[in-house]
Amino acid sequence: MATQNPSQPPTPQVKPPDGEGGDAVVVERRTQKLKPPQMHQVVMLNDDYTPMEFVVVVIQEFFSKDRETATQIMLKIHLEGRGVCGVYSRDIAATKVDQVLDAANKAGHPLQCVAEPVE
Repeated sequence: MATQNPSQPPTPQVKPPDGEGGDAVVVERRTQKLKPPQMHQVVMLNDDYTPMEFVVVVIQEFFSKDRETATQIMLKIHLEGRGVCGVYSRDIAATKVDQVLDAANKAGHPLQCVAEPVE
């Protein structure tokens, strides 16, 4: 995390045309409007082969959910075909997806997980 505020970019200086107050300098300052980053939701998709207990453990481990919340998310995935595990910035969501897919692959399960922009 940065300990200093970001520095302002240099402001352009506009000089008057020749013959008009040669010592005067007009400085124009433009304010920058920053938008918060677009958030992405991490969504797990249902399949007929991945054990429910494995899905609960993955949700607990990678999304820091308690057992009850992880079970509720797993049931939503099972019953509705998909469930949101968390909402993050794009890079963190991509990392979470990679972690889930890697864990599922190592365990030999076809669990699928995707990141989608939040509207």
